[in-house]
Amino acid sequence: MTARRIEGFTLIELLVAMTMGVVVLGAVGSLVVSAMKDQPRISERAQDITTARWVLERLTRELRNGIRIDKASESSVSFETYVRHTTCGGSTFLAATSASIPCEVTYTCTTTRCSRTEAAPKVTTGTAKTIFEGIDSSDVFSYLPEGEEEPKTFVKVTLQMPNPAGDAPLTVSDGASLRNATLDN
Repeated sequence: MTARRIEGFTLIELLVAMTMGVVVLGAVGSLVVSAMKDQPRISERAQDITTARWVLERLTRELRNGIRIDKASESSVSFETYVRHTTCGGSTFLAATSASIPCEVTYTCTTTRCSRTEAAPKVTTGTAKTIFEGIDSSDVFSYLPEGEEEPKTFVKVTLQMPNPAGDAPLTVSDGASLRNATLDN
């Protein structure tokens, strides 16, 4: 009679393997739960940054089509530019074959939001529409050349938003020169 060798796991080996498996699954589960809790906050911040970039692209496009800057401060800019509406302040767009019309566009930023007003040339009042909320500073606009005597031909826009990590604010910035500027005004 020959002794046969029986292969398999002992009870101790099975218990150790199961314990290690439970620890690994617990760690993976806590990582998944943590990621799912943070996801809405991360998505909201990403959406805010995307919206801020869209606002900057729109503003710089309008500035590039600008004729002149009429009022300039750190929290507001008012300039005459060409728009694709049938009337200044209207919501109906022009046909693709029609030429753009000159209108006065004013962007005003407070410590929490930016708004846009569109009116007839040289008119800076009208119905303001909020275009962005969630900024952390009203010092949004800066201009070149500096000084009061020379007309402004370049506008830098900087939007700062609170950083969820608590560090320095998230900053999105861009700038544009008025390519249709009339410097003799």
